[in-house]
This record gives sequence, structure tokens and C-alpha cells, in this order.
Amino acid sequence: MFRTQIQLTDEQARALKKLAHKKNVSVAALIRGSVDEVLRSQGAVSREEQIRRALAVAGRFHSGKTDISERHDDYLADIYGDYKK
Repeated sequence: MFRTQIQLTDEQARALKKLAHKKNVSVAALIRGSVDEVLRSQGAVSREEQIRRALAVAGRFHSGKTDISERHDDYLADIYGDYKK
């Protein structure tokens, strides 16, 4: 985890402590959850969600080709051209 320091108003700190006590979680957990919510609302996707999405599409589409695992580089070169660094 990344450690950081923030400044809250007295009112924010009291409200967070009260809510954390009510939910039986730490203030830090509340803040992390809030940050996650803001990131989701802005379209940011967590690594776990990216992995879940990638795995969800695996095997869902069919090219009709039976040698993709052997010739994937050839097929990509046909589509995108030969890429040289």
C-alpha cells in the first residue's frame, strides 16, 4: 500500500470517525472506499476489473482459423503491417 497524508477539517474528521465507528471499519478503509468510488465515477477501472473483463471475452469470438496460436504474428503483420522498432 501507498502511505499518504491528507488534511481534513475538524468537522470532516469527526464525521468520518463517527461513520467508521457506525460501520465498524477504520477511517482509512472509508477513505479508500471513497477514492475507489470517485475513480469508478470518472471511468477509471481497477486492475482487477481489467483482468476480469479480459478473461470474460476470452473465447467469445471466433475467427474461423484453426492455426491462430501458431501463426498469430503472421496474422497481426497482415493486419497492421510489419512493425520494426
